[in-house]
Amino acid sequence: MYIYNVTSNIEDKAHEKWLHWMKSVHIPEVLATGKFLSAKMTKVLAEEGTGHTYSVQYTVASKEMLNDYYREDAPRLRQKGQKLFADQLISFRTELEVVDEFFVHRNTATQHLFTYGTLQEKEVQLGVFSRLLGGYDDTLHGHRISDIKVAGLYPTLEPTHNPQDKIHGKVYVLTDDELKKADLYEGDAYERIEVGLLSGKKAWVYLAR
Repeated sequence: MYIYNVTSNIEDKAHEKWLHWMKSVHIPEVLATGKFLSAKMTKVLAEEGTGHTYSVQYTVASKEMLNDYYREDAPRLRQKGQKLFADQLISFRTELEVVDEFFVHRNTATQHLFTYGTLQEKEVQLGVFSRLLGGYDDTLHGHRISDIKVAGLYPTLEPTHNPQDKIHGKVYVLTDDELKKADLYEGDAYERIEVGLLSGKKAWVYLAR
């Protein structure tokens, strides 16, 4: 896991325009390349000199994926910022390798989510929830993996109402806020419904709309 960090100083007169552009245009465009798992924007509070300084940290699964971004996307996206803000903006970039991570246990987690796809991947969990999830195995009956994939790439389930059909998956316990993050990750192509599992527990699961 790597972090691609971009630190920028923007002059006062362009600050509001640049900040709006970063949040509504640039960062979404960087994430839309499909190279990164998440982005976090922070503001430096103890500043010296003029202007405003920000750091944007993009999480990426591998150095190879980051190199693909440099080659395929970075020149085009950087050029847009240079054209809009010219000599009002100074940026420098650093790469960080994640050596280890430590998380606080969340006792308030009460939402059970049954997963069968990418939410079981370590890199995705870190990108979406900023922590690794501790889960347990369970089974969903009356469903099967659909032959039709969302956007031609991502799996979904389809109900069959046949108790012989079953899906083995992993259940994670999330907070309310984390469940909302999962909703954002899955996007409008999926809907979240509640199902009963073999263990007797109730859990949420994502199905294609």
